[in-house]
Amino acid sequence: MQRLLLIGVGLTGRPYVAAARRLGVRLHVVETEANAAALADLVDEITVCRGMSDEAWYEAASDAARTARPDGVVAFSEPHVLAAALVADELGLPGPSLKSAVLSRNKALQRARFAAAGIGQPEFLVAERLADARDWAAERMPVVVKPLSSAGSAGVELVADPAAYDEAVERRGGEGKLLVERAVTGPEYSWEALVREGKVWCANLTAKETTGPPYFVETAHRTVAEVDGEARDRVAELGAAVLDAMGMDTGIVHLEFRLTPGGPAVMEVAVRTPGDRLMDLLGMAYGIDWYETVIRMALGRELPPPPTALCRTASYLPSAHPGTVAEVQGLAEVLAHPAVVEAEVNVAPGDAVAPLRSSAGRVGQVLLKASDAKTLEAALDEVRGTLRVTTR
Repeated sequence: MQRLLLIGVGLTGRPYVAAARRLGVRLHVVETEANAAALADLVDEITVCRGMSDEAWYEAASDAARTARPDGVVAFSEPHVLAAALVADELGLPGPSLKSAVLSRNKALQRARFAAAGIGQPEFLVAERLADARDWAAERMPVVVKPLSSAGSAGVELVADPAAYDEAVERRGGEGKLLVERAVTGPEYSWEALVREGKVWCANLTAKETTGPPYFVETAHRTVAEVDGEARDRVAELGAAVLDAMGMDTGIVHLEFRLTPGGPAVMEVAVRTPGDRLMDLLGMAYGIDWYETVIRMALGRELPPPPTALCRTASYLPSAHPGTVAEVQGLAEVLAHPAVVEAEVNVAPGDAVAPLRSSAGRVGQVLLKASDAKTLEAALDEVRGTLRVTTR
């Protein structure tokens, strides 16, 4: 029986556990003490991680690999990427490559690597302190400020003018290194690819909706996104160039970019499970389990023929005005909609809603599936008009 080492699970990584069980794999999980107890009856072995840093995850993953040599290793989310890549590299197992993992964990390193490779992206500066980039930013307003390593739009904000920049310096001056970028415009997309030994096995284009400036929190996703032929070719070229620049070998890639008037501009890239239930949307759209496929690649197993899209899917990620929740309306009606696969609201009357500055501030999620884009759009409109979280 093959052994899989899964680094990180949380709640949304549970489909990896289910997929490993279907494949008849012995599953060893690395998790924090807070999350380990809930997994005790679902996995074969657990190694507890003593912290949330890259170093802590690697320490625990290395201990787990010494306990019993795995046949494959999978990282769930961004904090787990480097630990998984180190173990895979040490044991000669399939993985994205150490280079890809290091780049995934640091947006400034991505910028430097893509600049060297001639890949389209915003003009940027790495600032030891935000105040150090004041003069550079003043000539390029508006600019986007972001942490070097984060996910879910956390810490990302657009700064529109010098006065707003001075306010950001006052507010964020103690954060240390930050990435400052010239803001670019154009619709946002993500490109998800399953890659084996450097070659794309399956790729998908997802259209994004966000709150826009200043925080750009994602509020909806649509797969399989449709673009014209020229744009489609440019996206394929961008994906190939990014994979080559990263030295990507085997695993999943989540590339975010904007289609600007001058061509695609990379926002960031990661070699781990995309968030916002994208894996579930992709599974419905293509008729394959993307979690299971990631495990198959990690274990060196055979893959079926590459799939083609069967339908269109979407997620709606509602938000609410800051305040105290007064009422949740329309959830039952949304659940009854023929295009809705799943829907939930994670707040209740009396709960506090903070200002929306990252994905953690959203108040629910709805997954939808339809035979074509037009039907999907109509369903999304109905869901938006029906589901309401009111606050006072």
